[in-house]
Amino acid sequence: MMIKAVVFDLDGTLLNTLEALSYCMSLTMEHFGLKKIDKEHTRYFVGEGARKFVDRSLIYNGDKELKLANEAYKVYDEIFARDCLKDVKPYDGIMELLSDLKNLDIKTVVLSNKSQSGVEKNIHTIIGEGVFDFIYGERPGIPKKPDPTALNLIIKELGFSKDEILYVGDTATDMKTALGAGVTSIGVLWGFRDENELRENKADYIVKSPCEILEIIKEYKALS
Repeated sequence: MMIKAVVFDLDGTLLNTLEALSYCMSLTMEHFGLKKIDKEHTRYFVGEGARKFVDRSLIYNGDKELKLANEAYKVYDEIFARDCLKDVKPYDGIMELLSDLKNLDIKTVVLSNKSQSGVEKNIHTIIGEGVFDFIYGERPGIPKKPDPTALNLIIKELGFSKDEILYVGDTATDMKTALGAGVTSIGVLWGFRDENELRENKADYIVKSPCEILEIIKEYKALS
């Protein structure tokens, strides 16, 4: 089958948001007199939505019972709304890949555990409007990744079969999401996690640069 759509994770896949995430959470923790969250810890605290990020940061700071959680969520939301674009940029080769996919008439979608407004702000400001066919962030009543519900909804909306879709991400959460939905997964090595995590979570492909994704798509075309 030919590939007709590519679904991308956002953080660590399309955009390098590590500085912004670390900065916003550090300001949140400092609001409560707690330690900053450096970029190395941020790599492993993110990936399952803002609330999990806040929870893990509080636990790291000793609040194991999450007594500050509700207030911290509100503080983080305010800071993130203001500073979520700090030093954010596309990874090398991403803009070229998106252009190539458009030229091949391949649909592109973003699926993130970030808030819908946060995803749209990042994509529209850094990458541009009208680049993606659909943008899916956190939505009421739809469980976050790695639950495959959102990805299955995207597949239904696209109207393609599952073997015509690639899912691209950088974490175990992403690989589990693809596996749960029954689509082919591509794990990227330029993001927040390492190769071992991607292999342990059954990535179908692992790539070192965005141009390799295009080569995979061309292989599918040659075999069709």
